[in-house]
Amino acid sequence: MAETQALPQFPDVAAGAVPEGTPPGVENAVALGLTREEYALVAEKMEREPTQVELAMFSLMWSEHCSYKHSKKLLGTLPTKGPDLVLGPGENAGAVQAANGWIAAFKVESHNHPSAVEPFQGAATGVGGILRDIFALGARPVAVMDALRFGEPEDSERSRFLLDGAVSGIGHYGNLIGVPNIGGDVYFEGPYETNCLVNAMAIGLVRKETLTLSAAEGVGNVVVLFGASTGRDGIGGASVLASAELGEDDASKRPTVQVGDPFEEKKVMECSLELLERGLIVSLQDLGAAGLTSSASEMASKGEVGLDLDVSLVPLREAGLEPFEVMVSESQERMLCVVEPHMVDEVLAVTEKWEVYGAPIGLVTDSRRFRVFDEGTLVGDMPVPALVDDCPLYDLHPEKPSESLYPAPPKRLADDATPGVVLRTLLGSPNLADRTPLFQQYDQIVQSRTVRRPGEAGAAVLAIPEADASLAPADIAAGALGAAPGAAGQEPGADGPRPAIAASIDGSGRRVAADPYNGTIWNVLECAANLATVGARPLGLTNNLNFGNPEKPAIAWQLTEAIRGLGDACRAMDTPVVGGNVSLYNEGTTGPIYPTPVVGMVGELPDATKTAPLGFARAGDRIAIVGRSRPQLEVSELAKLRGLPIPDGLPAWDIAEARTTIEAVRDAVRRGDLSSATDVAEGGIATAIAESAIAGGIGAQIDAGDGTSDAATEAAWHLLFGEAPGLFVVSGSAEALARLEEHTGVDVIGIVGGDRVQIHVAGVAIDEPVDGLGAVWRGGLAPFFP
Repeated sequence: MAETQALPQFPDVAAGAVPEGTPPGVENAVALGLTREEYALVAEKMEREPTQVELAMFSLMWSEHCSYKHSKKLLGTLPTKGPDLVLGPGENAGAVQAANGWIAAFKVESHNHPSAVEPFQGAATGVGGILRDIFALGARPVAVMDALRFGEPEDSERSRFLLDGAVSGIGHYGNLIGVPNIGGDVYFEGPYETNCLVNAMAIGLVRKETLTLSAAEGVGNVVVLFGASTGRDGIGGASVLASAELGEDDASKRPTVQVGDPFEEKKVMECSLELLERGLIVSLQDLGAAGLTSSASEMASKGEVGLDLDVSLVPLREAGLEPFEVMVSESQERMLCVVEPHMVDEVLAVTEKWEVYGAPIGLVTDSRRFRVFDEGTLVGDMPVPALVDDCPLYDLHPEKPSESLYPAPPKRLADDATPGVVLRTLLGSPNLADRTPLFQQYDQIVQSRTVRRPGEAGAAVLAIPEADASLAPADIAAGALGAAPGAAGQEPGADGPRPAIAASIDGSGRRVAADPYNGTIWNVLECAANLATVGARPLGLTNNLNFGNPEKPAIAWQLTEAIRGLGDACRAMDTPVVGGNVSLYNEGTTGPIYPTPVVGMVGELPDATKTAPLGFARAGDRIAIVGRSRPQLEVSELAKLRGLPIPDGLPAWDIAEARTTIEAVRDAVRRGDLSSATDVAEGGIATAIAESAIAGGIGAQIDAGDGTSDAATEAAWHLLFGEAPGLFVVSGSAEALARLEEHTGVDVIGIVGGDRVQIHVAGVAIDEPVDGLGAVWRGGLAPFFP
């Protein structure tokens, strides 16, 4: 019989006893990121000055990264209710109801500052962290996506270094843990030169009966830490690195970047899911930013309980760690759970089975205080509400800047370039070129659930298992799920109707820099349009708000207006915000990044066999522009290549009209009416036509009107290369397009066929071979992934 594990014991310390240690004082507090006023407030709530352990813990929990003290009031304005919502903001991830009784959990988070300092580990641990958020709910991760932003790779060795390191880190972690990367987006702009963005989104599936929350419950229950051992890596990550601007001494911050181990994470994931499946634990929380401090205190706050922890019981990977180091370490691949005392031995048997450390380190109390001991000596004693909930929330002082914060981009295209040259230049530019060289770094089909791979359609599509299917790796390998439609070379349709979920992630910073309100609305509409091209209805939205220093009035204005736009767009689309992340202080020596609200959506579709591909499919099909928005050149990719400055403002988009178009396209895809569908994004309608021709390996003949006047020619340039939300390029039979026209604007402009892309609109003419355009498009990113 296995030896029974001794449970933690704590001395009977009198209430109000002062922990051991000399208070470090206000100067040390300032060095850790607190203001003098915040330090005074901590002392007031503690009724004394904090000890070293307490100050370290407060500096993390009251940091921007953990407290959202400059954005929390604004985030409270976002819509968070919806008919499909299962879990909203406040838990490890949001969740929505999917098909066959499955719940889809998803969330996006950033690892921007760590990736700017050490791109490989910064990006890798970003993937690890978002995966832990998913399986902490009891959901098995089934997909990862990412939104990446870097400086211009043609001009900058640093940007190429960051791109290579971040993509390698994402692939390293996701590939080894066995979670497919099903797509995302990457853009290159000058303002991201110093401060790149690495936003990772993960999706998981869970049954309702296994869904687990993070609140600590049950006085007398045991707190068990399991996973990897604890070291000095990541100390100060949330306060020193993630809540401050980057500067010239970034290299000195490398010790605050965590180090990841995907093999360890795989074991921790399987251990966590088995514990939850067997009902052995009460609650579960991952250890991310602020380590044990954040996970334990947030569990106590949600459960309205207290906790006693002893740092001497924490498994260490190196000797000599001080108590404060144990409490703030951000060593990866660790989880914290609450266990009933009689279950502790079974829990530890499971951790032993998966070869991860497991140690009872504390107890749940009714004190509403967080007490930290070191071999029985009290070294910290804090009110849980003061630590977690009482950080001051700040009002911003937004003010629209009198002039642009961003210089004009370098000129790469002559004003008199012919339409054909313009199209080839757009297709070969890093922001529009084929992403295959990047996506090839990732395993896209592991787990046999991927219906549409990156680049095959406007959104990624994952088959939903049958109601009684197991998601365990052994069962997947044995074929318990059946083959996903379109997976592993199978053509969609071979399996018959099968429900699925679709996912997309998007977020142009340049549009938002021009107009934070309307630019953010555009980002939401584009993400919903991506789902529509595969027939998916949005179930929920997660967001990652990447901005500069909110204490500056111009940045505060960007943030305030972007959140207002996000809320209005979500309300108009009836899509709840299920959670997300805020990343501020994204500034470097050259100024702030573009304001970049990244949005990720998950949607449902009843039949994965009817997803429309990106590429033209049948000669003789009609080609149509769908939607009534008017394309704009001013903030387009063409304007960037011409070196034009960002405009001051964008049109006020008709969200209701865009929604009508999005839903009409979605329904047409679901009926199987459309042979192909793509939304009009960067590069405009001409680029969308060319990409559909390249993807399908078949040409297009477009004739959209005559006219030789200057006004007609200018209008043609706007039509072909301008950009706007709520526009699509689709192909299908004349009868199918007539049915679509009953619900939204449809303008039939051409026919599929031949081996050339031939476009004639007023005085603008393009005549290019499909193969030639494909070669340019495929060669745009290839030099950066040798």
